[in-house]
Amino acid sequence: MQEWMIAMLVISILLIIRDMAKTILSGNMPETQEILPLCESHPQKEKVERYAESFQKLADTFYGMPYHRDYISSGQIERIIRDTNDSVCSRCYQREVCWGEHYADMSKGVEMIVRAMESGNEEDLQHLRSDWISVCGRSVQYLDQVYENFKKEKQILVWDNRMIENRLAVAQQLTEISRIMENVASDLYDIDRADPHLEEELRKKLKKKHVILRQAWNMDKAEGRRQIFLTMRARSGQCVSMTEISQILSGIYECNMVPANGSRCIVNGEYHTVHFVEDVSYQVLYGVSRLTREEEKVSGDNYGCRQEDGGQFVMCLSDGMGSGMDACRESEIVVELLEQFMESGLSQETAARMVNSALVLKGQEGMFSTVDICAVDLYTGICNFLKAGASSTFIKRDHWVEAISSESLAAGLVQQVDFETASRKLYHGDYLIMMTDGVLDALPQEHAEDTMKEIIMDVHEDSPKEFGRGILERVLGYSDYRARDDMTVLVAGVWKK
Repeated sequence: MQEWMIAMLVISILLIIRDMAKTILSGNMPETQEILPLCESHPQKEKVERYAESFQKLADTFYGMPYHRDYISSGQIERIIRDTNDSVCSRCYQREVCWGEHYADMSKGVEMIVRAMESGNEEDLQHLRSDWISVCGRSVQYLDQVYENFKKEKQILVWDNRMIENRLAVAQQLTEISRIMENVASDLYDIDRADPHLEEELRKKLKKKHVILRQAWNMDKAEGRRQIFLTMRARSGQCVSMTEISQILSGIYECNMVPANGSRCIVNGEYHTVHFVEDVSYQVLYGVSRLTREEEKVSGDNYGCRQEDGGQFVMCLSDGMGSGMDACRESEIVVELLEQFMESGLSQETAARMVNSALVLKGQEGMFSTVDICAVDLYTGICNFLKAGASSTFIKRDHWVEAISSESLAAGLVQQVDFETASRKLYHGDYLIMMTDGVLDALPQEHAEDTMKEIIMDVHEDSPKEFGRGILERVLGYSDYRARDDMTVLVAGVWKK
């Protein structure tokens, strides 16, 4: 319970950091406040970096605790021997002989029996039991008691490992918070004044549009995408659209500039700082088609699609184990956490690992779901795939279809999930087709992927939603038009702007 509370605190801090960064970078600034000159040794930057270091040290403390054990320790075996002797041998007249003169041999014999129980090797166990019968007058009672004490120690080992997994989950989350805080410190204090000549030219052109520019700042990222912050207001009684401002910026900087997501729509009479970013090269339209399992009212599948800051379009699909309301709640939690973590600036793999940690920490029996993420970089067209227990994803291009498959476990089953990742370059007119297991399971199992490729090639709809509906209609033909499991098909089309 303590680890679960810590995990929730960690997630809350992470979201607070995200909101702080958004407020500072893209929020409104009162007229009396200006962006102060910033530098590498800014005291607030150093303060945030110290916070990040503290979180990392706390994570290292968790990492330094005992790790997962697969076998009972020697100390536990000694406890099994002691408890068994107290229970069985305390009134035996041969006690002093067995556990006095021959203590080492007897202890070794019990240890070998316990190890055989652990390994499940019945042949070795029977052989060791026979040997024990020949030296112990109360062998039946003694071996039965050893088995009972072994089961108790095995259960203790299971709970100890569970606690260790919980600590590792919290350690991972603390490490990610440390990394996020370092990134926030870097972003907040990586802003420079715009080139004086360009700023003066911009000031003149904005003045013609009745806009007064107070300051212009640049924040250039490593990938070379330009970001500009303008502190400005319109002359009294004027309202100027951000579209006009963007056109002026695009002409001066010779690249298409647009207001960042969530920015103001107009410039009015009050000073505000507005964040402009370089426009993306691709646009995505998506649609979803779904069927609920027969005799169920609620689908156990959930999905999310959103365009993130930084020009990424992310699609998440999760299939909760089973069907009905419980499966729906499980997959809904997965999708919501994935969206929140990625919105906070985490990579898709980091977000998926933190979701897995949260599910492991919750510890509810059967609390596991598939994780399927497609993240498209709208600047480059590169699509990154991440899967955990998820069904195949398909890419359709002209007269060719490729499958991205996965054989990893679902999230929430084990602490260290091996997520399967892949990357592909998308081009104008490509379609991404994600689906849950219920869709492929309705096809002949020997050739399910090949059959799905044929189905996708047979669909000629342009609308992503109709494309998905066409796939489901053809799949149902293979299952006598009955939905034996929840079915969800999520389709996204990619086009050049």
